[in-house]
Amino acid sequence: MEAVILILGLLVVAFMALGVYATVKVVGAARRGVDRTITQARRTVEDTTLRAKSYGQPGVGGELAQLRLSLRTSMRATQEALRAGAAEDASLAESLGLFDRLSVHGHELDAELKALEREPDKATVTSRLPGLKERTARITGSADSLRWAARDRARNFADDELSALNAQIDVEAGALRHWTTVTEEPMADRDAGQRPRRAQEAPEEWSAEPDAPEAITARDPRQSATYPWQKTARRETSN
Repeated sequence: MEAVILILGLLVVAFMALGVYATVKVVGAARRGVDRTITQARRTVEDTTLRAKSYGQPGVGGELAQLRLSLRTSMRATQEALRAGAAEDASLAESLGLFDRLSVHGHELDAELKALEREPDKATVTSRLPGLKERTARITGSADSLRWAARDRARNFADDELSALNAQIDVEAGALRHWTTVTEEPMADRDAGQRPRRAQEAPEEWSAEPDAPEAITARDPRQSATYPWQKTARRETSN
């Protein structure tokens, strides 16, 4: 009895632990989903603000916003392309490592540009703009190079796969078109093969000369038929 109670107690504890673990996992997943949603919403709002500043704010502020917007757009597109490609191509793992190192410089530049947006000394910011533009171009150029290389690699793989598929389809189509053509026999040979021999058509007559012509028998005048339109033959008389 004590053993049964102990087993039941252990089962209750196990179910409770399993329930707590499942609850923690669900809460953690929900929290990550909420954090992801908040981050995405914040990023969208910030990109919209930068886009509005780059087009609507003249001077240094608009140029800084344009640099930040181009930097963020390029880095985000490259990150998405590499992550999507790495799920199917393990060779892109090294490219992802290079991109992570490039992202460090991108985040530093973005933070610097963001701080300069609030800088009251616009003359100093203007003097630093050429260097900031060059750094932005170098980072975005490297990011674009990685992104397009990954896309070209994926396209080449798709082209190779399509070429192999086309070759297989051509082989299969050729096999489907290959059938055996039955050549018809000549008509005379076919009729000769289908027509039975004369000896098989009727049994042979018990005659000494089966090929001899039949005798012609004279007609008996007494058996000849008389028709109404025939004239009666006259008897000749001698004088």
